[in-house]
Amino acid sequence: MIKEPLIPIQMKQLTKVESIVLLLGAILMVAGSAANVFFMPWAPYMFVAGTLAFVLMQFKQSYKGSNPTIMRLRSLMIFSDILFLVSAFLMVANVTSLLPIDYLSYLRYVHNNWVVTLLIGALLQLYVSHRIDRELRKEEEKKTKSED
Repeated sequence: MIKEPLIPIQMKQLTKVESIVLLLGAILMVAGSAANVFFMPWAPYMFVAGTLAFVLMQFKQSYKGSNPTIMRLRSLMIFSDILFLVSAFLMVANVTSLLPIDYLSYLRYVHNNWVVTLLIGALLQLYVSHRIDRELRKEEEKKTKSED
């Protein structure tokens, strides 16, 4: 009896260059948010560049399997990426007159609210990356058990 080779069910791996861009994006995000706390005028733009690099590289990753848990976690990852983009927009709006709103509305809806969306996005990203890794290991264990 000939065994059919099993197709590995996993996240699409990034190339070495894409992994470096992802890491540099994360570093720029951290440096930009830290510099923004110290009121550096260039900090929001550094954060935007890092966010775009990080988010684009995460969008390039895809899941080729049918595990509903991993698909749900992937959706949460995309949601956290959207929160990072909202944080970047709010950070830029915080230092520029990007939004044509009055001062009271600015204080209520924009002023330093980038911190909230960034925190929620980062916590989701931490949870999702841990859970996806765990679920992929479970899938790999199932695959090796079925091969035996």
